[in-house]
Amino acid sequence: MGMDRKIERAWYRRRRLWWAIGVGLVMVPISLLLFSERSQQAVKTDRLTIAAVQRGPFMEYIALTGTVQPIRSVYLDAMEGGRVEEVVREAGSLVAAGETILRLSNPALVLDIMNREAQLFEQRNNLRNTRLQMQRNSLDLEGRLLELEGRIQVAGRSYEQNRQLRDDQLISLDEFTDSQQEYEHLLASRDLLLRTQEQDATFRSLQVVMLEESVARLQTNLDLVQRNLEDLSLRAPVSGHLTSLNAEVGESKSKGERLGQIDILDGFRVRAEVDEYYIGRTTIGLTGSFELAERPYRLRVTKVFPEVNKGRFPVDMEFVDGAPENIRRGQTLHVQLQLGDQADCVMLPRGGFYSTTGGHWVFVLNEEGTAATRRDISLGRQNPRMFEVLEGLAPGERVIISAYNDLSDVNRLILQD
Repeated sequence: MGMDRKIERAWYRRRRLWWAIGVGLVMVPISLLLFSERSQQAVKTDRLTIAAVQRGPFMEYIALTGTVQPIRSVYLDAMEGGRVEEVVREAGSLVAAGETILRLSNPALVLDIMNREAQLFEQRNNLRNTRLQMQRNSLDLEGRLLELEGRIQVAGRSYEQNRQLRDDQLISLDEFTDSQQEYEHLLASRDLLLRTQEQDATFRSLQVVMLEESVARLQTNLDLVQRNLEDLSLRAPVSGHLTSLNAEVGESKSKGERLGQIDILDGFRVRAEVDEYYIGRTTIGLTGSFELAERPYRLRVTKVFPEVNKGRFPVDMEFVDGAPENIRRGQTLHVQLQLGDQADCVMLPRGGFYSTTGGHWVFVLNEEGTAATRRDISLGRQNPRMFEVLEGLAPGERVIISAYNDLSDVNRLILQD
């Protein structure tokens, strides 16, 4: 019985193996068929864009849209706030340096000037009165000193006479002592008067200096405020074209508010915005070019602004060999900004394929042009027209460069007319 069981198990295992081999033989063709259908797809040739790989001079540049601006602009700001009373020059007119453009009024500023003038007048009166008082005190002290000197001379003679008489025992001691005390008292009074005169002169001089400084300070402040009053008349700081003027009669303008702009017409510049992707490679000195009226012109980057706004940053460019004739402010120019030197290399025209493949692979046509096979490649620099080919393609090969919609999993294309 044991041997019968072993034979049954062996036969069962052989039957399962044959079933597995049979299923495998059926599934393999099916899988190959499915895989072949998925990796190969037929497409219409008229829906494709085909370009040839070529070798030639390649230059990396970016296409920019530039706007012509004056070489220099001067902005007009309100130096002092006020109400617009008169607009003398309208926007769009030519103005000369120093010419009045508009006038403002500010009653509060006028009242402030009147108050400062009154303070200055009062302080000047105080200074004048102090000087007059100094002169009066000086004259009074000089008169008192002169009178005291006379009394000292008389008392001195009397003292000398009494001293001689006292030596001869001709007068009493009390009489001599009285004359001596009188003389010494007058001498002490003179010393006191001299010290008083000196101290009063010092005090009055210090007072005069302080008043003079106060008057000078008030005068300086008054001059500043009066200049503010003059600033109510907005004048052109330079000669040029009054491009804009934001002021209407009756409007109130705040101090520092932008009122207008004067463009100096000695020359022009071009301002363009560059994608932030190139911010590390955009430097002063880069050159660009554009064509106008079928004539080429060159530009040079003179200023790069570091601020990035909405993914772009501005640059200023100036004309290398002079601006075109009859160029106008605000005119649009299509500029090619060169980022590198020209070099000979293999190139592939740009196309919609890049958005799907990222430049890592393309479909390359066979010699007959009946099919295209997926091939890995490597791209380098680029400009608005061409990619630099580093690996994977040779000059003369034809490549499908149109968009690869729904072709990411396809390895081979069958081209149909």
